[in-house]
Amino acid sequence: MPQAVSILFGAAFTVTVALACGRLLFRRLGLVLYRQEELPLAFVTGASLVSLMIFALCALRLAYPGVLLGLGIAILAWAARRRLWRPPAESFPALPRFWRLLGLPLAALFGLLYFSNAMAPEMSPDGSTYHLGLVARYLRAHGFERITTHMYANLSQGIELLFLHAFAFGRHSAAALVHFAFLAALPLAMLSYARRFGLEKAGVAGALFLFLSPVAGKDGSTAYNDVAVACLIFCLFYLVEIWDETRRPALLVPIGLVAGFCYASKYTAFLAVPYAILFVGWKLWRAGQPWLRPLATVSGLALLMMAPWIIRNWIWFDNPFSPFFNRFFPNPYIHVSFERAYAEHMRNYEGLASHWQIPLEVTVRGAVLCGLTGPLFLLAPVALGALSHPKGRRLLAAALVFGSTYAANIGTRFLLPALPFLSLALALVVSRRRSLAAGLVLIHAISAWPDVLRLYSHPHAWRLEKVLWREALRIKSEDEFLRANFPGYAVARMVEELVPPGEKVLTFTQIPEAYTSREILVVYQGAFNENLGDLLWTPLIPEAQPTRRFEFRFPATVARRLRVVQTASGAREHWSVAEFRLFHEGAELARTPAWRLRAHPNPWDVQRAFDASPATRWRSWQDLFHGMYIEVDLGEPTAVDRVVLESAADQWNIRLRLKAMTETGTWQTLAEAPAEERVSAPAGLRRLAAQEIKYAGVRYLLIHENEFGRDDYADRREDWGLTLLGELGGKRLYRID
Repeated sequence: MPQAVSILFGAAFTVTVALACGRLLFRRLGLVLYRQEELPLAFVTGASLVSLMIFALCALRLAYPGVLLGLGIAILAWAARRRLWRPPAESFPALPRFWRLLGLPLAALFGLLYFSNAMAPEMSPDGSTYHLGLVARYLRAHGFERITTHMYANLSQGIELLFLHAFAFGRHSAAALVHFAFLAALPLAMLSYARRFGLEKAGVAGALFLFLSPVAGKDGSTAYNDVAVACLIFCLFYLVEIWDETRRPALLVPIGLVAGFCYASKYTAFLAVPYAILFVGWKLWRAGQPWLRPLATVSGLALLMMAPWIIRNWIWFDNPFSPFFNRFFPNPYIHVSFERAYAEHMRNYEGLASHWQIPLEVTVRGAVLCGLTGPLFLLAPVALGALSHPKGRRLLAAALVFGSTYAANIGTRFLLPALPFLSLALALVVSRRRSLAAGLVLIHAISAWPDVLRLYSHPHAWRLEKVLWREALRIKSEDEFLRANFPGYAVARMVEELVPPGEKVLTFTQIPEAYTSREILVVYQGAFNENLGDLLWTPLIPEAQPTRRFEFRFPATVARRLRVVQTASGAREHWSVAEFRLFHEGAELARTPAWRLRAHPNPWDVQRAFDASPATRWRSWQDLFHGMYIEVDLGEPTAVDRVVLESAADQWNIRLRLKAMTETGTWQTLAEAPAEERVSAPAGLRRLAAQEIKYAGVRYLLIHENEFGRDDYADRREDWGLTLLGELGGKRLYRID
């Protein structure tokens, strides 16, 4: 099958199956909607059901292309038997001719731009790394794997499961086209909403404001999920508004499913669930109508969509909301310090000097915050004029609710959930004068076209560049195009060629893992990886080396347990211990199988402080707080008169105290503070660190240009015990010998 045909088949098959599922459910519920609005609403509702079915297949390890094909054909056959290709008979009144002539050409022109880019080879930063990297991995394994070294595998992935369905037949570009389907469905839903409630002019203008926005076009033509989530949120709002108008109980079923699917698609969309529940409950309570059963329906179906992801995370990662809330659900897979640093980074992008720069960054610049909405949205405050209209107030309230999570990640695309509501509210104001609304639509379209966009946006803004028909139809080779335009692709292929199957590659920087079957361990994406990264840097950073010795001397004591407690708090540094040594009468006590080791926090790595390797260290991986400890249970009463801690120098504020549990079972303080001295760093740390990484099951390192230590790995390969396997564009692949 020609590649272009397989791409189109994979995407069309997935979208059609989702639409069929939605229509089957609507018919079963007796829901009759207008022809135009049924299309997007049935699609998103059906997508939730298809995603749930694929979750079940992945959980059962039945995610084979043949199974997916058979399931899809069965659903389509059922829909055909029910004659669901026939749309509802009732249609909205025709749009005014003026707005048809304005809107259709612009929608078609930009639709072709977006479609060609979605069908072209996938090379988006996140789409080619974790979104499709995980999809490809699940498909190779025919289902879910317990991946504890990849924080993005812990996120809910409802949209990615739809990508998996398309990927099975059309690979990367088919998945991106599925996302494009949500981009097409969103303005259709916005226009249908406006037509249902008598806001036709505002509907056309608002739908075009959203659809022509550069960030919507760029995001929606890649294997991301932000536009899909924005579509789900708006369709949920739309369904709730229809329910409020008609009070048909059957509408509560798709409301519950879509609300839960919002969470199942992206954590930041979790507000969809309380929004739906509180809106329905409030309206019924105010009307004096029964509310318990309707709320049970909405919340129960929402939980049906959410629970699989929550339960999976609780079982596999000891945290139902992993990779977040690790302080409340301690686990060995994500460090608390990483979560804090990650959250701070998402709130403060590198290169953004002040949050006062955000309005211009998200509208006309587009580099630092990754994308731009277009200069039109500098007029966003004008949308407040919609407060005079009842529907305008609801639109602005929804924009406020679903935009409230933006502070957690200030990237431009995280405004997308609020953008449909803001677009319609703005259009509601400006459409009071037809010429003004039409003029703004045209200006917005001109400013959003790639040739004009590059004139005012930042040269490195995240945006579409041009129509890519030759690339989309694979007239130009996919491999040729990616090698010429996407440097990371060639690196991924180098890894695929030079690293044997089943091996792991450690790196500090993401690569397009969707284009290699080798397991890529990015240092910041998991606690295991972060420990290995710490090992790599220890020989290079003098402050990280065990050059600080703390010694507790005390009269000989017979103890069952010894505990060193850290009593300082508040400092932004970690406590660490490279070696914990016990002595009696000048002789070091040898560790025995009877010893039991404990630490708080991070008990999972405590053995690193007792492994006799100066390259490893136990770390708290949390900022200092009173009550941290590291402890050894000796198994039986043992005489001890000295305890030595060998530690790194990068902990200036720690305060240590030694306590012991005596034979009577009571704790007593043996020393309030240790003596301290500086010692020389152990010799051969580079080789020791590399060997520890190898013992952990990782034999390959990928080092990018300008990364810390790059020259040291190259110039002192013999000291590290490394063999250079390949180099491409400044990226070097090493094997640990």
